[in-house]
Amino acid sequence: MSVLPLVFTSGWASGINAYAVVLLFGVFGATGLTDEVPEALQRTDVLVVAGVLFLCEAVADKIPYVDSVWDAVHTVVRPVSGAVVGALLAGQSGSLPELAAGAVGGSTALLSHAVKAGTRMAVNSSPEPFSNVALSLAEDLGVAGIVTFALFHPVAAAVVAGTLLVLGLVILVFLARRIRRFLRRRAQRREERRLVGAAARARDRPPSGDGSEHF
Repeated sequence: MSVLPLVFTSGWASGINAYAVVLLFGVFGATGLTDEVPEALQRTDVLVVAGVLFLCEAVADKIPYVDSVWDAVHTVVRPVSGAVVGALLAGQSGSLPELAAGAVGGSTALLSHAVKAGTRMAVNSSPEPFSNVALSLAEDLGVAGIVTFALFHPVAAAVVAGTLLVLGLVILVFLARRIRRFLRRRAQRREERRLVGAAARARDRPPSGDGSEHF
């Protein structure tokens, strides 16, 4: 059977939480629950690094504004991870060219990352922090559930992932106004910090001239 549905689903999940995908695949492969996982993802060093980074993301992803900074840093990491995992899965299966699998996994990860990052920007425009925690937990559980489901029912999982991706893109369009508001607030804060810093430097600067007082 073609590995394409599994590649697509892993790409979608990588755009949400790339470290969770690597960790889950590695654990399932190392424990013998499935033979679909490449040996490269089962290595102990890969599992340890993925586990540590997953814990870091689990914390950062639940803190308002920190999550958006984390997302910005991972704009490249998540698509690359999706592409690498897709290529590895294709190499393991042999039913799909690795380059094509990498393109599918990477592009799908990029789209789901855009949905995740944009949604977080919109959520961060609200004053309370609880929505961040709830959304982050839902994403973590969703990734874990769909990746597990995909290993045993890849086609059905791909349909679910595709549906969630389309719904996410539609919601992102409706949230565009809140995202623009978030970006304006962040720009205003940067400008305020710049003005405060400039005022502090001006206040600390020694007076020029000959020191005579003018009335």
